[in-house]
Amino acid sequence: MPAGDYRNAAVNHRNASPAAPHPPTDTAEEAIWLWTQIKAEARRDAEAEPALASYLYSTILAHSSLERSLSFHLGNKLCSSTLLSTLLYDLFLNTFSTDPDLRAAASADLLAARYRDPACVSFSHCLLNYKGFLACQAHRVAHKLWTLSRRPLALALQSRISDVFSVDIHPAAKIGKGILFDHATGVVVGETAVIGNNVSILHHVTLGGTGKMGGDRHPKIGDGVLIGAGATILGNVIIGEGAKIGAGSVVLIDVPPRTTAVGNPARLVGGKEQPTKHEECPGESMDHTSFISDWSDYII
Repeated sequence: MPAGDYRNAAVNHRNASPAAPHPPTDTAEEAIWLWTQIKAEARRDAEAEPALASYLYSTILAHSSLERSLSFHLGNKLCSSTLLSTLLYDLFLNTFSTDPDLRAAASADLLAARYRDPACVSFSHCLLNYKGFLACQAHRVAHKLWTLSRRPLALALQSRISDVFSVDIHPAAKIGKGILFDHATGVVVGETAVIGNNVSILHHVTLGGTGKMGGDRHPKIGDGVLIGAGATILGNVIIGEGAKIGAGSVVLIDVPPRTTAVGNPARLVGGKEQPTKHEECPGESMDHTSFISDWSDYII
């Protein structure tokens, strides 16, 4: 197929993806609207694919709220022969039900996946099948347990999340809302890491330390940051608001806001003294490659 045909096929695929409906701006109304959308999608899919009808009923349609559905689904995903699904369901439901911030974050994460990932065809698809979303919600509960000094249970939950979803986030790590862990396999987030709001992180990203010393030793990721696949950010460094980290980059020093760092070791596009700055929020636009024309004349 000629190159032009490949490009046309890609455009046609994007255009064929169903447009995501937009929720109300009020937080309470948004939660109700989102749950209504999820149930409608589940009913539609159950009718279209009878083989999934029982599964969709038990995970979504049998529940009265998003937090109940999510708690049931996470409990079944993360249970083991010694960590029962009923125990986990009660743990998740109690945590979500008593913390409105966790419920708001779950809604924001669902919206992030639906609007940023063209492969996300529905909210229910994300709720049921996106392990990055599920790992993030389970981490939020583990983090809550950590802050309540229930650390053995928080660490046990971290271990199950890592086993089941291949996402390893220390329960002490702080994560904002509107987070997209895209694909998510191999993501590692250290104990003292902080991730802001509206951040998008792809697979095999490491937010790690630089050695065996304790204390505050992991990266701080600002709002609206985009971190490409396979990027490694080490140490107590600050990735400024709206910055972009290119795929495969190794970052060991601070990255200024609204700049792009690429390479191993990472360098700023435009140079250290006057780096090129962008206006868009890459964590939301998911623009991975616009810097290429300023960075390299490499041609395939």
